[in-house]
Amino acid sequence: MENNERDYRRLFDRSIRLGLTDLLEKVNEGQRLNFKDALRLYQCEDLNFLGAVADRVARKKNGERVSYILNRYLNYSNICILSCQFCAFYRRENQPGSFTESIEQLVNEAEEAAVKGATEVHCVGGLHPKLPYSYYLELVRAIKQRVPQMMMKAFTAVEIRHLAKRIAKKPIVEVLHDLASAGLDALTGGGAEIFDAEVRRQICLGKESAEEWMEVHRLWHNLGKKSTATMLFGHVETFPQRIDHLFRLRDLQEETGGFCAFIPFAFEPANTKLSHIRKTSGVDFLKTIALSRLCLDNFDHITAYWISSGMAIGELALNFGADDLHGTIEKEKIFHMAGANTPPGQTVDALKKAIENAGKIPVRRDTYYRIIEPISLRNSENGSFNPSKDKVKNNQEILRKIP
Repeated sequence: MENNERDYRRLFDRSIRLGLTDLLEKVNEGQRLNFKDALRLYQCEDLNFLGAVADRVARKKNGERVSYILNRYLNYSNICILSCQFCAFYRRENQPGSFTESIEQLVNEAEEAAVKGATEVHCVGGLHPKLPYSYYLELVRAIKQRVPQMMMKAFTAVEIRHLAKRIAKKPIVEVLHDLASAGLDALTGGGAEIFDAEVRRQICLGKESAEEWMEVHRLWHNLGKKSTATMLFGHVETFPQRIDHLFRLRDLQEETGGFCAFIPFAFEPANTKLSHIRKTSGVDFLKTIALSRLCLDNFDHITAYWISSGMAIGELALNFGADDLHGTIEKEKIFHMAGANTPPGQTVDALKKAIENAGKIPVRRDTYYRIIEPISLRNSENGSFNPSKDKVKNNQEILRKIP
């Protein structure tokens, strides 16, 4: 308690110099930030201050725990009728590099992951014009029958609308009910990008609107199901458009309470039609993590997606408001086809080490972010570890090295 009060006093003194005392007090008292508040914080140039405030909020919600999951990414097809400017994953039918996996192949990969201890299958794909509705239902059923101990998190809102409108020609809620009955546990949060209509016109013309994305998640939540929410940032959007995105998610979460977590992705431009855009910096990633934690007060968890940030920045993000480091993943394709140079997967030991390096306590979670395996930190001298006193790295030193 004494350390906490001392830390707050230091933040208070810094907030006076920054002209942000009113916002620090607002956050400390648990009051909700408004749009102008968020914009002022985004414009704050003291990254360490912003991170420290967000970290206080994260610790109030989740203590010193940081979660991870043993999961496996599957992609059933990259054939897609859309041509999103930011995407390097999609191909047209019969185009070189296009693929569509058999259900048996995907089931075998899920089983292979389960043998290694994975508890989640994460499966998305393109908007295939010819795959029958039965393929999607059978895919879910087959995986759940072969590895019933694994939870299945699959399909973006745009995939759901594609199935309803073009393939099954059924109401969205019926498609969602069919998938849930087949065994689908959660929807993914992909396809949100940035909600602003003009941004969507520039980067994903023809994709569903923000309202249509939210409608799918609202209907899914109304069935008593869970999903995650995302944001793709660092392309043509502005800071106010990012904040607008966060606030729309906050409003939907207030209505349904169905989001388990928020996962911001940094845009990977290299192999896309937007390759002229410079990749966003580590500083911007950390600032976005911090603002997400401060704005999304009704979200329990903020995930640092290491595929997007790299492990070094992902580790830092655990002291900037993130309390989850995602998972082992094993075979990520979408970001890597766009040019990401991060590994396609991580070991449990690597995830745990990063969490410990951040001075946090690693815990294993499931798809709904429920803790299923607490992990005790180890100290080579006495077998114990106090994360509050044994920070492995100093943020200020590391921040000097961020590009």
